[in-house]
Amino acid sequence: MKLSLETRNLGDVMVVHCQGRIVYRDEAAELSHLVSDVLQNTCKVVLDLAGVSSIDSAGIGELALLHTWAQANNADLKCAGPNPLVRSLLSLTNLDSVLEIHPTVCEALDAFHPGKVCADG
Repeated sequence: MKLSLETRNLGDVMVVHCQGRIVYRDEAAELSHLVSDVLQNTCKVVLDLAGVSSIDSAGIGELALLHTWAQANNADLKCAGPNPLVRSLLSLTNLDSVLEIHPTVCEALDAFHPGKVCADG
């Protein structure tokens, strides 16, 4: 399954819902292109990885690159909802020590606004 991306603005946070695979070539490049565009308009981004079925080394590299871009633009990038396979790959590559990863989008949103009730499911 190719990667499909959908953005949703939730107040001052842009959520990028990812569905499919983040792999070498078009999928990883498409994610980078979209998130770099988003980072020009907002400084708070959540990558919803709940729909990501697999990720390869190129996808891992793109996530690291996106994190670097966010930092360079004084933006905050959080990841949410990776399945156990994706989560273990993030751990194996130590990317989980760099990326802020939350179990759900709501928890990632709450990290931007502590104490605010998340109405997004």
